[in-house]
Amino acid sequence: MNLKQIPRHRKQRKFPDILTKEEIQALFDACDNLRDQCILMTLYGAGLRLSEVASLKVSDIDSSKMQLFIRNAKGSKDRYALLSQANLDILRTYWKTYRPKDWLFYSRNRKAAPLTSRAIQNLFHKYVTKANISKKVTVHSMRHSFATHLLASGVSVFHIKQLLGHTDIASTCFYLHLLKIESLNVKSPLDELVELDKANG
Repeated sequence: MNLKQIPRHRKQRKFPDILTKEEIQALFDACDNLRDQCILMTLYGAGLRLSEVASLKVSDIDSSKMQLFIRNAKGSKDRYALLSQANLDILRTYWKTYRPKDWLFYSRNRKAAPLTSRAIQNLFHKYVTKANISKKVTVHSMRHSFATHLLASGVSVFHIKQLLGHTDIASTCFYLHLLKIESLNVKSPLDELVELDKANG
């Protein structure tokens, strides 16, 4: 028997909770130190995965091309991520304050070691609670929110695919399902028919 011929039920993918822009700002405002705010702004501003922000190095910041170098990302591929002006500004302030040498976000206990993924998860949930956000969100929700907000603002799904480092466009198209109807700015053909009828009547 060929096991590949046996039909399988597709695993249903539930829609994740997306943070609004106001909730993202509330997270930033809840931060009680510059390093934590910088981490959250980099996660959202570049749409990074948890492991990607944890492994950033100072040398990965390219201010001349406004991009972040992401080495050994998912699928063992290197890529470039978006570096916004606001992100660059806070990274510069962070560098002047903390003077990181190798790892951008280093462990307070071991300066030569990068901040662990668990430590970033802990600080994220700390500020979710502090900002009174009741949604079931994870660090990855920052990446989901980045992609959804870009789509809502009219950025091409193909551009977002490149920014997120997706291999398959289907992975990026998932975010189309997360858009609210009102943000699509689409008119039903029924309304167009009624308007046409009124114009002709």
